[in-house]
Amino acid sequence: MRLPRRAHGLTLIELLLFIVVVGIALAAMLRVFTTSTLASADPMIRRQQLAIAESLLREVQLMPFTWCDPTGDANVETATSASGCASLAEASGPEAGQTRYGPTNYFDNVNDYAGFSMAGIRDLSNTAVTGLSGYTASVAVAADTLDAVAAGSGDALKITITVSGPDSSSLVLQGWRTRHAPNSPL
Repeated sequence: MRLPRRAHGLTLIELLLFIVVVGIALAAMLRVFTTSTLASADPMIRRQQLAIAESLLREVQLMPFTWCDPTGDANVETATSASGCASLAEASGPEAGQTRYGPTNYFDNVNDYAGFSMAGIRDLSNTAVTGLSGYTASVAVAADTLDAVAAGSGDALKITITVSGPDSSSLVLQGWRTRHAPNSPL
């Protein structure tokens, strides 16, 4: 007489042991995910900082880069150096009374943004952008060496945008603006 074959499958003890092992593994993984989420910066704040920095960098890079003040000098189109300006050579920082916010006497050159900062993000019409009052932004513009262009030539500017978020985190974004021709507005 033959003994009956043992049934294939899991016993109750094997099933319980499997549930305990899987439960311990899932609890450990959940703890790792929770810890890493709590320790990481808020991704929304980081994305907002990056959007602000990119927008401000683009705004600065799109400004004319001329030897003379674009709105105050008759030789702005023909000057090949600062000495070729009729009355007002462009210098680092805004001219007297200039502001980023229009409609009149607004920044008209890349150099005008040197030293600019704002607490609470504002658009070009000086209107506060909703939800961004806890952010600050600052701009630094300085002549620098870029590949074969020497810093002393004044033909390459390094633009550094620093944005701080409401959680005191900071993001720095850098870009360049070069003078393609002596009097190039772009």
